[in-house]
Amino acid sequence: MPGVKRRTLLQALPAATLFPTSLWASQQDTTNQKGSAVVYELRVYHASPGKLGDLLARFRDHTVKLFERHGIKSVAYWTPVDEPQKGNTLIYMLQHPSRDEATANWKAFRDDPEWKSVKEKSEVNGSLTEKVESTFLALTDFSPPIR
Repeated sequence: MPGVKRRTLLQALPAATLFPTSLWASQQDTTNQKGSAVVYELRVYHASPGKLGDLLARFRDHTVKLFERHGIKSVAYWTPVDEPQKGNTLIYMLQHPSRDEATANWKAFRDDPEWKSVKEKSEVNGSLTEKVESTFLALTDFSPPIR
């Protein structure tokens, strides 16, 4: 089955399903202490056939902890409940203090020896993903804040 374009996927998902109501509950300034704009990163992983379970396990057991170590804040993780994305897609959102810090934190993450080892071991039988998409986002002035 051909991959689904991110635009098609996002248009098919009502925005409210992406963000638990608890995320909208409190007020938050969208600048960090240095005055740089906070950015969000929407990532969509298209799993290799039959590999979504392994991909989720890698995130659950290793990746999320490594993100924290490198200053990458997890907002939420989702798996679609409807076809054709069900069973082959992981969608998640990250928060970064700024775009520059996102770049630096991703570099540190990718250079981390533990990450390299985890990735290598988890992909001994082939890549867990066919495609990874990343989109950086800024909150609009009328958006409810995210914690």
